[in-house]
Amino acid sequence: MAPELTQEEILRYSRHLLIPEVGLEGQEKLKAASVLIVGTGGLGSPIALYLAAAGVGRIGLVDYDVVDSSNLQRQIIHGSERVGQLKVDSARQRLLDLNPFIQIDTYNEVFSSQNAWQIAEGYDILVDGSDNFPTRYLLNDLAVLSGRPYVYGSIFRFEGQVSVFDARKGACYRCLFPEPPPPGEVPSCAEGGVFGVLPGTVGTMQAAEVIKLILGIGEPLIDKLLLFDALDVSLQSVRLRKNPKCRICGEQPEITQLIDYEAFCGVPARDVHAGLAGGDLDLEPVEILRRLQQGQALQLVDVRDPVEQQVSTLPGAVLIPLPELMQRLDEVDRDRPVVLFCRTGVRSVRALRLLAAQGYSQVYSLKGGINAWADQVDPTIRKY
Repeated sequence: MAPELTQEEILRYSRHLLIPEVGLEGQEKLKAASVLIVGTGGLGSPIALYLAAAGVGRIGLVDYDVVDSSNLQRQIIHGSERVGQLKVDSARQRLLDLNPFIQIDTYNEVFSSQNAWQIAEGYDILVDGSDNFPTRYLLNDLAVLSGRPYVYGSIFRFEGQVSVFDARKGACYRCLFPEPPPPGEVPSCAEGGVFGVLPGTVGTMQAAEVIKLILGIGEPLIDKLLLFDALDVSLQSVRLRKNPKCRICGEQPEITQLIDYEAFCGVPARDVHAGLAGGDLDLEPVEILRRLQQGQALQLVDVRDPVEQQVSTLPGAVLIPLPELMQRLDEVDRDRPVVLFCRTGVRSVRALRLLAAQGYSQVYSLKGGINAWADQVDPTIRKY
């Protein structure tokens, strides 16, 4: 039996109560519902805010990060006063201020195959507010194995995607994407950027799908993938089909338990702020400065996108964006040490591995990228 609304709640949700598709009965369903949101960043912010405002009775928040000033361009659940605070605590504080009549549970940890079952226990719907492939496959598989819907969203620059995967009624995420893309082929938002309002649009769509599922109204995006482009405000809907050979929801499933998703995707399920090449291949900024001051003929190669040079650059560096590297190998010197750098060291590590595979023996990565150079060597360089 759904919990009854108090008089205060009736006043708060009165605009819902006027809608025949919601009404008092529907609002009580919202109060009785529980939703787990993995990620309290760009997507998680609008998802959590609108579900809290709508009166979803129990909301779980999973994140492992702290609020950074670079988050605030799009992660609207946080504020300047909460920089340095745990994201789940910052989000919880904001949500309870928005609606003190709901329950907010927080999980300050990386969502993984080791803890997913325990964290997700008792939640009706799983919602993706993450930004990485390991978490998407983990949420999908958990949803399939536990018989729950998974509300999916993803964003990059000006484009977003939304869908509802429910293997009991249609396709799952693996039906659409059986295998993840090769590591590094699809840059993260931290590397490629994201239009600030885009996660607000996509996350609000995800919240709408969650509410529709709870209320049992409308047509959820089951077996549909919605594509949104903010530049021309276009929406496309792609029909999906359940794959009978899907490894987890097909006729003869091979996957019957959660796996190691970081190994499966070849990338970590957490942001990497400073890439690590391993061994002696990572050079600290002060070490590179020392070698330059000693007169060593280092070649500095900037593997960022050209637009990033508008913010910062290193004198004498050659700009070869990572996507162009294999076509411009003739510009990379084989006869002297090469130091690759990007913003934080992630792309430079990828570039190093590409060059090493081509026989380059003197390639290094600037540990922490140009932002670390600004911290340790030249504070006049602007960080971003």
